[in-house]
Amino acid sequence: MGFYSRVIFPRFCDWVMSDPRMAALRGEVLAEVRGDVLEIGFGTGLNLRHYPEHVRAITTVDPNPGMGRLAHQRIAESSIRVDLRELRGEELPFPDGSFDCVVSTWTMCSIPDVDRAVRELHRVLRPGGRFIFLEHGLSDLPKVAAWQRRLNPLQRRLGDGCRLDLDVEAVVRGRPFSQVRVEQFVMDRTPRTHGTMYRGTAVK
Repeated sequence: MGFYSRVIFPRFCDWVMSDPRMAALRGEVLAEVRGDVLEIGFGTGLNLRHYPEHVRAITTVDPNPGMGRLAHQRIAESSIRVDLRELRGEELPFPDGSFDCVVSTWTMCSIPDVDRAVRELHRVLRPGGRFIFLEHGLSDLPKVAAWQRRLNPLQRRLGDGCRLDLDVEAVVRGRPFSQVRVEQFVMDRTPRTHGTMYRGTAVK
């Protein structure tokens, strides 16, 4: 992992993802969280202050040590106990059925093998457990989707592997969840190439 990925990108990502519009969306999505929680793509810990009061502990994974270093201050200030693991989402070292909820916010776009990661999170969910996600991804407008693909090389470079054209719904529906609910929308004052959002819940 190079200097940009470890040092520069975590700070850039923290600044971009601190947008108040994103904060409001985090609060809405995380209100549904219950039980034993795994968060994939913990990043710099921006979700911490948006978890409901009844959530007292979470387990988190993120492969970037630079993200973890920036997250420590938020962890120290939070009442939530955080088991922070420096791991990839494709390789979860937890037994089958370990968690009631898996949370992912603006993470799937950056996972190299996202199908494998969703297979893993499905595995570690208990029966009836929920995968709660908030992601950006592929637009349903052909012209916008074409621009997303054109911009991907630059996006991947600046976003440390992030892609604009991930079909989030198709990835989630590709696993044997018993129920999947997905809402697509466009975030206010954001170009559709970057602001096409997917919010949803998948039940094991």
